[in-house]
Amino acid sequence: KRVIRSKIVREGWMNDNGLNNVMELIKRQKWENLFKQRLLVHVDTVKEFYAKMKVTHLRKKDVIKSSVKGIDIEFDHERLATILGVPGKNGIYEYIKEVWEESKYTKPLEITRRVANDETITAARRVKSSEMKPFQRFIHFLVMKNVIPRFGKRDTSSFMDLTYMDHLMTRRLVDTPRVMMRHMSYVISMKDHELPYGDWLTLVFEAFGVSLVIKKGEEPKKYDFFEDTFLTMCKLTREDGVWWIGSGENEKKG
Repeated sequence: KRVIRSKIVREGWMNDNGLNNVMELIKRQKWENLFKQRLLVHVDTVKEFYAKMKVTHLRKKDVIKSSVKGIDIEFDHERLATILGVPGKNGIYEYIKEVWEESKYTKPLEITRRVANDETITAARRVKSSEMKPFQRFIHFLVMKNVIPRFGKRDTSSFMDLTYMDHLMTRRLVDTPRVMMRHMSYVISMKDHELPYGDWLTLVFEAFGVSLVIKKGEEPKKYDFFEDTFLTMCKLTREDGVWWIGSGENEKKG
């Protein structure tokens, strides 16, 4: 199974390139310190963690247990929040797969229209990235690379992608640790799913005193930054202060 590294977000680059509005949404969630860290990924250790991982579902919380190199690891969402330095309560943490149901904060038709920038849409559905303007594309990439990470096509949005894109765009707080734990729980239930949060798990290993060999850790590469190389791969380029999509559509940022 492949291990997924999150995209590194540098505030200076974001502001210099007219993405202040995206950076503001990151700050709203208190993600800026976590997203900027250049952590090593210890692939073998991550794989061992997931191979031994078990989830206990208690009344008011889930608990993840595993062991790495003979060291027991156990945390709930509050402990994970402390380790990662992000808020761990009073946020949304729904986990959506095949059925997209309406709830207090999730209105599928409204979300579809907002993400696709089309009020004429009559039924909730997945939105292709080709329908999104640059701002929505940036948010989509953040969700599918950092919040609910997966490999795969960047031109396809899942119902969960759309839901969390909307939470970010409407400035609703997300309970990041609970979302992560639910995603991790789903991953171990699937035979061939990639292993998410490879770099952030380094913080977990360090918190529990796991000995990590630096020379065996994988350094971030150019495309691991939420910057030019990655965005060009995603068919987004900037010219004269305007972000362009490969099709020729553009939208001013700032």
